[in-house]
Amino acid sequence: MRLIPAICLASALILPACSGQSDFPEEPLAEARQRQGANVTRELRQAGEAEVPPASVLQLVHYPSAVGDISGYLSPPPADGSRWPAIIWISGGDLSIGDVFWQSQPADNDQSASVFRDAGIATFYPSLRGLNGNPGQNEGFYGEVDDVIAATRWLRQQPGIDPDRIYLGGHSSGATLVLLAAEMADEWQGVFAFGPVTDPRLYGENVPVPIAEDDSQGALLRQPLAWLKDIRSPTFVIEGTGQGNIDELQTMAAASSNPHLHFVEAPDCDHFSVLQPVSRLVAQAISANQTASLAQSGALAHRCQ
Repeated sequence: MRLIPAICLASALILPACSGQSDFPEEPLAEARQRQGANVTRELRQAGEAEVPPASVLQLVHYPSAVGDISGYLSPPPADGSRWPAIIWISGGDLSIGDVFWQSQPADNDQSASVFRDAGIATFYPSLRGLNGNPGQNEGFYGEVDDVIAATRWLRQQPGIDPDRIYLGGHSSGATLVLLAAEMADEWQGVFAFGPVTDPRLYGENVPVPIAEDDSQGALLRQPLAWLKDIRSPTFVIEGTGQGNIDELQTMAAASSNPHLHFVEAPDCDHFSVLQPVSRLVAQAISANQTASLAQSGALAHRCQ
C-alpha cells in the first residue's frame, strides 16, 4: 500500500471558474456514464496481493464486482450475534490496502481509520480493480466507483452488519472516489470525505488517471465538482485549514447548493492531523445513531492543537 504526502492543489489548473451548479451538466452522473465507458489509454495493474492481516483485528475477504472477486479487509463480526453499524473506508495514496490499517499510527497522521473499529463499528477496507493483484485494471476513478458500490452491497449482506446503518468514508484520493460514489448511488446513511479534490487529474502520476489528454468527457465523468447536485446521502466534505486541500473544499462549497452536502473546515488542522480527531467525533455519532446532529454548524469543526 503506497500512501502519498499531502497534495496541495488548485482547481483552476484544470477546471474553469464556476459560479454555481448551472455551469455543470443537468443530467445525473449515472446517466452520463451510460454513454461513455472508462476509455483508458494504458494498462495499469498492481501485481502484489493483499497482505494477510492479524486475524484478531481484520479478516481477508473477497467481494464480487463486475470484473471478478476483489479482496478487502473486514473487522470480525460481533461474537454475541448482534448487528453493528458499519463503515466502508477508502484510504488515500494509490487506493490499495495494506498493513497501515492494523499497525499503530501517530495521532497527527492516523490513516488507519481504527477509531471506528475501536468504537464498535464494523469496518470494511475494500481494495479495487487492478490493485493488490485483483482482476481488472486501473480505470482512474471510473470503474472503481462501481467497485465501491459493489462492496457496499456485499457488506450489507454479511453477518453481524446492520444493513440500515452503513456509512462511507475516505481520505485524500480515497475521499475523491467516495464523493464520486455518492454522486452515483444513494446507498449510505452518511458519507465522510476527508480532503478530496475537484478533479483527480490534479494528482498527476501520484494517482494516475489513464485517459487521453483530449478526452474531455472522460475527464468530466471523473470530476466530483461537476456532479455535486446528484448527492442524496448526507455527505460531509472535511479538511483542515492548514496545509492540504482546503482550497478544493472551498471551491466545492462555492459551487454547491445541495442541502445534503456539508462542508467542514477544521481550524489549525492539516490534511492529516484532521483525520483522527474528526473521525472520532463521527464514530461517536454513528455509535449513538445520531449522525443527523453532525449537520449542525460546528459539530465537526475540531480545532487541532
